[in-house]
Amino acid sequence: MTQVAAIQMASGPQPQANLLEAKRLLQEAADKGARLAVLPENFAFMGMQETDVLGIAEAADGAGPLQAFLSEQARRLGLWIVGGTVPLQTVDGQRVRSACLVFDDQGQQVARYDKIHLFDVQLPDSSEAYTESKVFERGDKVVVVDTPVGRMGLAICYDLRFPELFRALLDQGADWVALPAAFTAQTGQAHWDVLLRARAIENQYYMLSSAQGGFHVNGRETYGHSALVDPWGRVVDQLQRNPGVLLADLDHAQVERIRTVFPTIEHRRLACPGTV
Repeated sequence: MTQVAAIQMASGPQPQANLLEAKRLLQEAADKGARLAVLPENFAFMGMQETDVLGIAEAADGAGPLQAFLSEQARRLGLWIVGGTVPLQTVDGQRVRSACLVFDDQGQQVARYDKIHLFDVQLPDSSEAYTESKVFERGDKVVVVDTPVGRMGLAICYDLRFPELFRALLDQGADWVALPAAFTAQTGQAHWDVLLRARAIENQYYMLSSAQGGFHVNGRETYGHSALVDPWGRVVDQLQRNPGVLLADLDHAQVERIRTVFPTIEHRRLACPGTV
């Protein structure tokens, strides 16, 4: 059994205030025995407008206050940290990448996943709309990394709706997936639980989601409900709304047991290429 933590926040447009809250919650996770903690998407910044994120984008070489914060907290706490998302500059400078950065317990960056699926939608029966492609450039690599708590796949928020990504993570050896997210209240109410459970059931691995949850200064409302779902699709534990820490165990023996006695992965007949 290994302990992991999902950090839930309700971030706003002031990075320093968000970092103070993240620091508090990471400390709580470490004090309770977590070996790895996952921050939510946009943990350090949720601007008033979509384009505001361009103003805090950092260089991809590790320089910048957000990356420095993640490195420092990981080293200070002796904790692996999945750093939600950090906006990183691109070559053309017109857009940024929504990057999920992983830091080991020495404060070294050991993995980076750039969000592949961008949230360009008009919500049904609502004036709420999002066009992430205006400011974000999509990623093009599937990322899995070895950690002290197992082989971890990475995905971000809207990725959850695309099962082929999670098949690709499975094929690269993932036995659990960390999912930083900021689901809207409307889409979360309709689809969050069923999608998390479906991805866990299909691939017979743990899904650990770390979400934004609550009302934000920019008027947005996010769903929260950070959760751990096991390989049988059971919700092991779940938060509701508002900031908090979910601490749970990953039982890797259960992953192997379910894959052995109920071998749906071996029964696959159609290929699902993991190329982007």
